[in-house]
Amino acid sequence: MEKGKYIFIYEVFDMIIALLIVFLGIVLFSIRQIDEFERGTLFRFGKFARILNPGWHVIFPIIHSYRKIDIRTKAVDVPEQEAITRDNVSIKINAVLYYKIFDASKAILAVQDYNYAVSQLAQTTMRNIVGSVSLDELLTEREKLSTEICNIVDEETDPWGIKVENVELKDISLPEEMKRVIAKVAEAEREKQAVITKANGEVEAANNLAMAASIMNQAPGALHLRTLSTLNDLSSDQSNTVIFAVPIEGLEALKGIANRK
Repeated sequence: MEKGKYIFIYEVFDMIIALLIVFLGIVLFSIRQIDEFERGTLFRFGKFARILNPGWHVIFPIIHSYRKIDIRTKAVDVPEQEAITRDNVSIKINAVLYYKIFDASKAILAVQDYNYAVSQLAQTTMRNIVGSVSLDELLTEREKLSTEICNIVDEETDPWGIKVENVELKDISLPEEMKRVIAKVAEAEREKQAVITKANGEVEAANNLAMAASIMNQAPGALHLRTLSTLNDLSSDQSNTVIFAVPIEGLEALKGIANRK
C-alpha cells in the first residue's frame, strides 16, 4: 500500500514537471520582440487590446495576435501623373512624399493599407492642385504648391494616424511645342533686357559726356590739355592711325590768309 502511494506521488510529480516544461515551451515560443523603431498592435480574441512598446512581449497563440508597425519616416514615390493646368496646358508631373505614423492603432484600424492609401491620395490631390493653377504659377511657385499639397494630404491622413512631413515636386514634363514656345519667350525677354541695358548705357554715357564738356568749357586750356593727353596715348601704340578732323571754317580761314599773301 505504501509502495503504491509513492508510485502515485512520482506519477503526479512527473506530470507536473511535464506540464511545466510544456508551459515554459509555450511561453518561450510566444515571446515576440518589438524593436525601438517599431510599435505593435495587440489583439485579444480579435479585439484591439493595446499598443506594444519596444521590448519583449508574450503573445499567446490563439488568444492573442499582433501586427508590427514601422514608425520611421517613409518615402512614397508618387507616380508620374498627366494633368491639365488652368490655362489648358497638358503636362506630366511626379513627386515624392514623406510621412510617418504617429498612432499605430489608427494606421491599422482606420485604413486597410495605409501606404497605398497615402499614395493614391497624393496622386489625386496633386492633379487637383495642378488643375487649379496656370503653367507660369506651376513653374515659378513649385515650393508654394508643394506646401499646399502637403497640408491637404496631411489633413486628410490625420484620422489614419499619419503625419505627412513634406511633399516635393520632382519633375515637370512639358510637350515639345510648349518647350519651344517658352524658349522663344525667354529669348525675346533677354533681347528686350539687352536693348534696355544698352539704351541706359547710352543715356548714362551722354550725361557724362555733357558734364565733361561743360567742365572743360568752364576751364581755359582744359580742352587743349585733353587733346595733348589723347595724342600721348596714341603715340604709345604705333599701330594706331590718327585722323584729325579740321572744321570747314578753319580751312576757309587758312585759304583766306593764303589769298592775302
